[in-house]
Amino acid sequence: MTNLFKTMEINVGPQHPSTHGVLRLILELDGEIIKSCKPVVGYLHRGIEKMAENRSYLQYLPIVDRIDYLGGFFNSYAYCDCIEHLAEIDVPDKAKYIRVLCMELNRIASHLLWLGTFMLDLGASSPLFYCFRDRERILHIFEALTGQRMMYNYFTFGGVRFDIPSDIIDKISVFIEDMPECINDYENIITDNPIFVSRCKSKGILTKKNALQYSITGPNLRASGVNLDFRKSNPYLVYDRLNFDVSSDISGDAFSRYKVRIFELHSSLKIVEQCISFIKNSSDEFLNKSVKPVMLNIDNAEYTSSVESPRGLMSCTVMAGGKNPYRVKWRTGSYYAVQVLPELLINAELADLMAIFGSLDVILPEVDK
Repeated sequence: MTNLFKTMEINVGPQHPSTHGVLRLILELDGEIIKSCKPVVGYLHRGIEKMAENRSYLQYLPIVDRIDYLGGFFNSYAYCDCIEHLAEIDVPDKAKYIRVLCMELNRIASHLLWLGTFMLDLGASSPLFYCFRDRERILHIFEALTGQRMMYNYFTFGGVRFDIPSDIIDKISVFIEDMPECINDYENIITDNPIFVSRCKSKGILTKKNALQYSITGPNLRASGVNLDFRKSNPYLVYDRLNFDVSSDISGDAFSRYKVRIFELHSSLKIVEQCISFIKNSSDEFLNKSVKPVMLNIDNAEYTSSVESPRGLMSCTVMAGGKNPYRVKWRTGSYYAVQVLPELLINAELADLMAIFGSLDVILPEVDK
């Protein structure tokens, strides 16, 4: 007990299903009102950045999928792009389209898991099963393509490891044809549900000013009125050749963050459809076969690559040091979302804690790198 018994300090986590990993929140409560929040991180630290220093460029590649285990393709692309720039490796157009295809399907899978667990945080169990049902179809596609359901190690320096077979293209085509109706079902269940609306509207308001001050990116930033998407502002791969829209909102509350991610599901399906159209008609190579990853020896140089991941801007900085990286640094969206959480929780009710935190879509491997 603190402050002459007026407030009470409690722990939420680190072993708590709604903290989306081993995050510990030290809350100071005045009755049911949160007066302060201190996030305590580090329970999942695995030294992923440090591990790069005693591995070759190729040996480090399978590890990066684990930084964001729900969006491994984004990690792989950021790291591969760094090495490709440093070693001056060209990537064929077909490989670029395959990379975008995989990343956008990965974005859909990540948002589906977020939506299902977010609704579970609020006490609704049915949406979890619907979301996992549809996400499972994507994981089956990834397993058929890469041999893995989550830690893919499919991107490599100069392209991708295998070409994408026609039967998998057909499965993806069926999926993107079915998925819009599934998203509409989610909205019919959730969007106008009075309990959901009362739990999310005007809760956890992240102002435009705070979002910029705390370097928030991705859907959380766009829900606060800043229409910034790295795929549009700084196009990479083939995004400048694709037609898609970016959604934003101005309320900055938990409901706005939900709406932005729902829109992104539709937007990613549109991108996947365009990628399939190109891949079907392309006779280009899927890999720069002149590259020998085992033999890479890069003189002292530095490059930073950034990608718009499901949780915001993800950047990888590689400082080359010969046959091994001298230093690798990752910048992830969840790290900054945890920092802004205390601002959002001040004077909020304890019952709203998980609604606010869940709306930020934080996963702890991105925080404890």
